[in-house]
This record gives sequence, structure tokens and C-alpha cells, in this order.
Amino acid sequence: MAELTPTSYRALDSYLADTLVGRDPDLEAAVAAQEAAGLPAIEVAPAAGKLLHLLARVARARRILEVGTLGGYSTIWLARALAPGGVVISIEAEPRHAAVARESIARAGLAGRVEVREGRAADVLPTLAGDEPFDLVFIDADKESNTVYLDWAARLGRPGTVVVVDNIGRSGEVARADTGNPQVDGVRRGLEMLASDPRFDATALQTVDRKGWDGIAIALLTDAVADAAPSPPAADH
Repeated sequence: MAELTPTSYRALDSYLADTLVGRDPDLEAAVAAQEAAGLPAIEVAPAAGKLLHLLARVARARRILEVGTLGGYSTIWLARALAPGGVVISIEAEPRHAAVARESIARAGLAGRVEVREGRAADVLPTLAGDEPFDLVFIDADKESNTVYLDWAARLGRPGTVVVVDNIGRSGEVARADTGNPQVDGVRRGLEMLASDPRFDATALQTVDRKGWDGIAIALLTDAVADAAPSPPAADH
């Protein structure tokens, strides 16, 4: 049996991506544009991008909310999965990131299916209240605010909405209490919210891919989302 090392798990990740995802010029161009602009290389791995795509298709998602656009890589995966007439609303705090994402999304022929809204997600999310509910929510932004984003996912969704939270493993640090790392502490609070808040029914998986050791949480919104929700929790900064 092969030993689990960074070399071995990255080789397996490459094999899975080559076998099940394959080459895609638009996605590769999005990553190249992100790198050229000096954006951080923290986009989801190809196999994870396809997982998002398949989850959106399983949910027959017509409205998708993404919190954290970065260079638009995951946005392209999600937009390609939309049901006819659907839209992805993606929120990005950094104008430079949003500009790169818009160009990559347009290059992929998806500009008509995606709205990139600039601003802090905690400020933008309340402006979406009153619109049709979202069918899938992907949370991949600052981890300190995960509870805020989860609360708004519940408020803006419906029973059966799929909620996906990225980066919940943090190289195993999440299993340690009181790390002093605000990102790790934010992830822990988010997971505890998924466990205790009746609006969510959730699980999580640890992952290893070319980005390292991490994890992903997946939840469904329950019938409890129809009940009155408490005020959104404040993020720690």
C-alpha cells in the first residue's frame, strides 16, 4: 500500500483530475489569468470544482449563491450547471479579483448567467433578501465570518437548498480547540453551528488534493428555515 505523503496524494489528485475532469481551455485560462494578475492560488482543485458542478446539477439549481469569487474558477463550474434561465450571484470583496473573474467568465461564454457583486459579503447578503430563494450556496470566503454566511444561506434558501462550505479541515487544526488562529476558530464555530442549528442537516469530509490537507462540509436546509430566524451573528475581526 502506498504511503500517504504530499507526493503520493498530489499524484492521485492529478490522476483523478486527468481521468474524471480532463482538460478544459476555459478553466485553464481562468487559472492562468488569476496567476498573471497575482491573485492567490486558492481556487478549488479541479475534482472539487466538478463536485460543485455535479451537486448543482443534482439539485437542479436555477439560482446559485457563491460567497467568494476570487478569479471565477469555481464560478464557471457552477454557472455551467445551471438549469435553463438560471443565474449565479457571486460576491467578491476585492475589486481587482472581481475584474479578473468577470473577464474569465465572459471568455467562457457565461457572462449572461453570472452576476459578480462587489463588496463585503456581510454587507451584500442582506441586499438579496426578498428575492427568490437560492437552490445552492457555496461559501468560500474569510473563515472568520462563516457563521454569518451560514445564517444568510439559511435566510436566503429554502428547505432542500444545498449549502457547501470549503476549507473546513485547515490541515487538521480544526480538531484542536483554542488554536489562537482566527480562521481555524471561525471554521470551528461554523461547524458547531451546522451541528446545533436546526435549519441545517450536515456532514463533512476531510480531503487531500494538490492544495494539501483540508475538507468540505455539505448541508441541506431543513423545514426549520421557514421559522423566524434570530439576528445574524456578528463576525469576529
